[in-house]
Amino acid sequence: MAALAASGLRVASAKVGPDFIDPSYHALATGRPGRSLDVFLAGEDVVRRQAARATRDADVLVVEGVMGLFDGAGEPGIDGSTAAVSRLLDAPVVLVVDASAMSGSVAALVHGFTHFDPSVHVAGVILNRVASEGHATLLTEALAPLGVPVLGVIRRADELVWRERHLGLVPAVEAPEATRDFVARLGAAIGQGVDLAALEALARRAPAHEVEDVPHARFVGRARVALCVGPAFSFVYPENLELLAEAGAEFVEFDPLVDEALPANCTALYAGGGFPEVYATALGQNHRLLADVRARVRAGLVTWAECGGFLWLGASLDETPMAGVLDGFHATMTDRLTLGYRRASTRGPGIFGPAGTQLRGHEFHRSTVTPAGEGLELTSRFGSNLGGVNTPTVFASYLHQHLAATPELAERFVAAALAVNDRHGTGQA
Repeated sequence: MAALAASGLRVASAKVGPDFIDPSYHALATGRPGRSLDVFLAGEDVVRRQAARATRDADVLVVEGVMGLFDGAGEPGIDGSTAAVSRLLDAPVVLVVDASAMSGSVAALVHGFTHFDPSVHVAGVILNRVASEGHATLLTEALAPLGVPVLGVIRRADELVWRERHLGLVPAVEAPEATRDFVARLGAAIGQGVDLAALEALARRAPAHEVEDVPHARFVGRARVALCVGPAFSFVYPENLELLAEAGAEFVEFDPLVDEALPANCTALYAGGGFPEVYATALGQNHRLLADVRARVRAGLVTWAECGGFLWLGASLDETPMAGVLDGFHATMTDRLTLGYRRASTRGPGIFGPAGTQLRGHEFHRSTVTPAGEGLELTSRFGSNLGGVNTPTVFASYLHQHLAATPELAERFVAAALAVNDRHGTGQA
């Protein structure tokens, strides 16, 4: 993405599957929001519309895959893999192959990917982590009989290795200048090692499609919404913010690490996910903000907290005191990764609708909360359990929602905030 942008193209980006971190790197490379194309969360039709929307005023759309090409959602009847999205978009696939520990075997690997599903157009290969010119020669000679073009060779280089943490790459927001420099280095390496003209020509040969616009939220009124931002809370889908804004949300950003009070005259709070565990000490020492959050949420501030926001609202995180809005809820970091899609049903009335409201989302965390909560019934193909908090003014859980296919949920959130305005006379004219 960075290399294509440096060549003068207007580049749009997307990521297959649920992700917050990789799209933040995309945004640095392209100057545009990084989109997510998730078949489970949005459905096939909306995914195609989202891809089309991403390409407005762009010359090329680059979609990063998720896991391996054919690794899908793991849900019956829902593929959700990179291959499935490539079929939906009629998009050619470029395989990036880690060739560091192979030579002739690369041909068997690429042959398998190109022939496993003939409906997926594997149009080229980029060889990554190549040791030397001789190594590159062995690899390209092995691939020659397959007729799959080698579009580039990237040599192994320590300066192209980047920082990781227990949930993947370190979010770009934590060190934006250093990350921007790193993305520029990547772009330069790709510009030297990859045939960008061939990549662009490949993209331009993809067939064009006309699709309807993405679903929009209905405007229900103006409501000021306090939005958590900063290094500890950067996991929010841009599509959610766009739909909430269409419904009437006016976001007022604040950083829980440094701001000592919630923004004034707000009747709603949106606390997304992130890494509060990394910043737990600083978050816990911001006593004035925590007291303000505790008082205002208990007084009726409409609140939506996802994953990291859920931990922040609890009583403690690894024994460090947090906001205490959810009194008695204690979070502990673990070595176990909880990852997967969830269907959810609310067990009482809340900001997203009456009891029995159906939601979709995903979990991605290495922590546990005790007690787990009983606000939602969460179901995956491997079982179900209760979790989270769902009241008429507070929704807090591990569930990350992507509202692209359900704009009515954005409308209900804003409507709940407006109801607080009506009760307390704190809204905007």
